Amino acid sequence: MADPRISHIDLDEATIIWRNADIEQERRIAIFDLIEENLFRPIRSCEAGHEGPYRLRLSVEDGRLALMIGDDAGEPLETIILGLGRFRRSIRDYFAICDSYYQAIRRATAQEIETIDMARRGVHNDAAEMLLERLDGKVETDFATARRLFTLICVLHIRG
Repeated sequence: MADPRISHIDLDEATIIWRNADIEQERRIAIFDLIEENLFRPIRSCEAGHEGPYRLRLSVEDGRLALMIGDDAGEPLETIILGLGRFRRSIRDYFAICDSYYQAIRRATAQEIETIDMARRGVHNDAAEMLLERLDGKVETDFATARRLFTLICVLHIRG
């Protein structure tokens, strides 16, 4: 029976030098929400007879995102490599707006916080759409899964 979803996700912790409590909370929420509900169907693995669920490990090396996909037992199935050049601006904008948001929730009015949060969601949504485009033909997924994956991609870019 097909079960096209991620059952477990790991981030390459070696690439993450530092993260504050706010970012750590974002990471925990993204992973929890991702595991709770996602659509993830790697095309080549499915064509080879693997119907899920999948284990996913994300890492960044030399400006490229590696999605290492394994079966539920942890046996490697395939690795998808995506160049991250098109995401650099989105990642930079997302970090900047998140920083503004975290500062605002400590001192700003409700209206100011809402305005910043709307901008943050807009950047996040645009990046998720871009990720969906980049995964087209490689992985069938949905918008909510792409949003959560983008959050985790950002976490992998924290350098201190």
